[in-house]
Order: sequence, then C-alpha cells, then structure tokens
Amino acid sequence: MIYQLCRWCGTASFRRLLCPVCASSDLDSVRSDGLGVVVRSSVVHRYTDAARNDSLVRLPEGFVFRCQVVGAAPHLVYVGARVRPVTGAAPDSGELVLELCDPVGRADWQ
Repeated sequence: MIYQLCRWCGTASFRRLLCPVCASSDLDSVRSDGLGVVVRSSVVHRYTDAARNDSLVRLPEGFVFRCQVVGAAPHLVYVGARVRPVTGAAPDSGELVLELCDPVGRADWQ
C-alpha cells in the first residue's frame, strides 16, 4: 500500500494532493506493509441485499483511512481488531479491502 509523506513537515497522509497540515504539494510516495488497527466499524445495508462492513483503520505511520474489512461477518468486526491487506486485491479498484489478522465468528462464514 502506498501513502504520501510530506517533505516539509513529515506528516503521513493517504490519497491526498496536499499535506493536511502545511498544505505543501511536495509529497513523497512511501510503501507501507498495510498492517493496522480498526478504530471505528459499522455495518452498512445500503444499496445491496447483503450487509457489508465499513471501517476506519489507523496505520502505525499515523494516518486513518476508510476501507472495507472482510474475513468475518460484518457485525463481528470490532474496534481494536488487527487487519492486513487482502492478498490478490487490485490496488486501483477504488475502495481498499483489508482482512482480519485473527478471524472471529463462525468458520462457515464466507
């Protein structure tokens, strides 16, 4: 996963054109391993027949981003859960998809 690091103030951000702190456009692209922690999680029932998870995830680099977490039923994704990038997911597909490092819930959940 690629994020931006401001050359002026050192602030990490995700998918930004300008630094959110100093408004500099001088950003470096840096690779992250993508491991993070869920800080907010909700279940969304809108526009689909099946429920899905919508979460905010904080990475150790210091930024928070919105993504979908898979690997368990949507209502079983909890605040504090560790997540990692889904292997084989297309990085340019729009929304990021992460999976739980320690799956919870029923083994037959798909």
